[in-house]
Order: sequence, then structure tokens, then C-alpha cells
Amino acid sequence: MLKDNYNWQVTGIELWAWYQSVVGEAAAAGIVRREVDWLLQAVSDIDRLSLQLGDVSRRDRVFLDRPWSEILDLWQQRLVQRQPMQYLVGSTPWRDFDLQVSEAVLIPRPETELLIDLAIDRFPNASGNWLDLGTGSGAIALGLARAFPKVQVHGVDFSAEALVVARSNAERHGLSDRIQFYQGSWWQPIGHLEGQCQAMISNPPYIPTATVLGLAPEVVNHEPHLALDGGVDGLRDIRVLVNDAPDFLVPGGWWAIEMMAGQGSSVVELLKKRGAYRDIQIVDDWAGFDRFVVATRV
Repeated sequence: MLKDNYNWQVTGIELWAWYQSVVGEAAAAGIVRREVDWLLQAVSDIDRLSLQLGDVSRRDRVFLDRPWSEILDLWQQRLVQRQPMQYLVGSTPWRDFDLQVSEAVLIPRPETELLIDLAIDRFPNASGNWLDLGTGSGAIALGLARAFPKVQVHGVDFSAEALVVARSNAERHGLSDRIQFYQGSWWQPIGHLEGQCQAMISNPPYIPTATVLGLAPEVVNHEPHLALDGGVDGLRDIRVLVNDAPDFLVPGGWWAIEMMAGQGSSVVELLKKRGAYRDIQIVDDWAGFDRFVVATRV
């Protein structure tokens, strides 16, 4: 953040005393300490190392990008209303990006980064048309465009509000010319790409409807249910991706999705039943849960 944006200030002693008390509040509420650090780094000229070393209290002034009262209010929204910190500060780190987020989009999770790593391992010199269906914030689309200079990425989302965020992120990171966004339901707005796509990647809604309401308040009360609810069994939208992808993928085209842990065998069975895929594989996430399924169009 530019120095000119820091128009407010507070003493180091005052901020450090608040920080120490808030860390205790966070622990009692089950909120990890790094969220408090994240908040202060987002709204002040404090860096992570200063917080770790406790140097803040020795500073005469800490410069802020908003009034101190607003920062106190942000923390209360996190603590009491369980508003996700990413929405409060308006951004989240993902791979090597700083992505803008709002309640119009799902907050990109670290495990989703593995979809980009899987693509890089499989196609080190990828080119052609790649699809990101259910693009949300545009995270996967940006990851693909950054990883593959010869790829043209096509991102689709049903939510017009989500696409505003996605386009902003593409512009922010200089990738607008590499990504085309479309508003509509899954394949509907990209009929002109039938039979022309080298890969389809998606992080679709996959949580069963009955399970959504039991999720943490940060998720169920703030993240868009459109991006979470996968129908009665969680597989409603995955079925659409399984059934229609062969019409869009070239022979040998790649199919990859994220799913909920425990859905792997069901997704594999859907792919086999469709009869248009080979090399079907379940891939675990860092925690050892079945998180992704990949396949190749015959």
C-alpha cells in the first residue's frame, strides 16, 4: 500500500496493548492468531516480522489506512458476527496472487491450488482453450493463465456479481487479455467452443443441501450458497460436468474437478458410466483426503 494512503495513526503502545488483548479473544473464540496479524497488516504499515518480534510497542506512531474506530469495528464483526476476515479486508492470498473477494464469491481455499499444480505436472507446455467452470473470484482462471502463457482461459459463472470480482482480479494482475469471462449456467454461454477445448477444470458446488446449513457460521452465514450447495447428494452439478464435457473437449482433453472428501468413488462411477473417459484417477489433498478426480476424454 502506498504511504499516501495512510491518513490516520495510533501510538505503538496503544496498538500493541490492543493486539495482545485481541489475541486472547481470538483464541477463546477459536480464531487463529494469524487472522489478527492479517487484519493489522491489511490496514496499517506494520509487517509480519514486526508482529512476530513484538517491535510494534517501540514505535512512536503506527500509520493506518482508516480511522482506528473502524479497525476496532472490523474486529468486532469478525469476533461477534463471525464475518470471514477475507471479506472484511476485501482480499485473500492465493498462490502468488492477492485476490479481491466479496460475499459474491467463495473464498479461494489453499487446497484448490493443487488443481493448478496438477495441471502444470500434466501439461508443462499447455496451449489452446482451457475452461474454468464456476470461476467465482477467478482464482483458477488466473492460476492457469499465469502458469500457461500459450493458453486462452475461458471462465464461466452463473453469478453476474461474481464475474465483476473475477474481471477485477484479472485486470489487477494484468491477465485480462488471457481470460474471457462469460455469464451463464455451466456450458450454456460457451456453445461456440464445442469440440475445441484442451481441458476443463472446475471447483463446483459439491456439498449436500442438508449439510450446508450445518457448516461453520463463517461459511453458512456469509459465503454464497450458490457456490456451496450441490443438491441432495452433492453431485448435481458434477453430473452436468461429467455428462457434457465430452462435447467440448478434444480427444485426449483433460477433465479435472475438486470435490468433497468421500465423493471420489461416486464421481469415478459417474465417469465410467458416461463411457467417454479413460485414465480416471482420484487425487488426495495435502491432508490425505480424496479431493480431486481427473480423467482424459477418449
